Amino acid sequence: MATKIRLQRHGRKNYAFYPIVIADSRAPRDGKFIERIGSYNPNTNPATINLNFERALYWLNTGAEPTDTVRTILSDEGVLLMKHLQGGVKKGAFDEAELQRRFDAWKANKLKKVEAFKVSMATKQQEDAKARLEAETAKNNAKAEAVAKKKAELAAAKAEAEAAAAAEATPAEDTAEAPAAE
Repeated sequence: MATKIRLQRHGRKNYAFYPIVIADSRAPRDGKFIERIGSYNPNTNPATINLNFERALYWLNTGAEPTDTVRTILSDEGVLLMKHLQGGVKKGAFDEAELQRRFDAWKANKLKKVEAFKVSMATKQQEDAKARLEAETAKNNAKAEAVAKKKAELAAAKAEAEAAAAAEATPAEDTAEAPAAE
């Protein structure tokens, strides 16, 4: 029986969640499976991968073929590297201690890269928020200046109207007093 390591699709529309399973190659994508060895959630940033490392390695060593996406996931988690290093031990190129040292060095480097990515994403989000706040503040200041200018224009127009009304009222009073004086 040919076995595959593949993804099953679960979740709702536009929000998929994928269990990683061992299944017969003839079984449908979301159908019967032999064993569930992990899960893959692409909805988080970075994507969340939970994997039973030992079982994945066992199934690779027994001949299960991963699909392209699962091969990438296994490579990112180091399962394919471990299989490769175990082949070196079987050939006598190095011993178990060297295998573990090489794998630990690779894993530490991988974790450092992931942490650096998370930090860069966090700083980018903070910078974006700061830029949005500055843009909003500038927009609000421009709006406040426009409102202040409009109010000043209305106040000036009102003052002109009052001055014109006062000017009209004073000549009428002057003409009224002039005939009475004569």
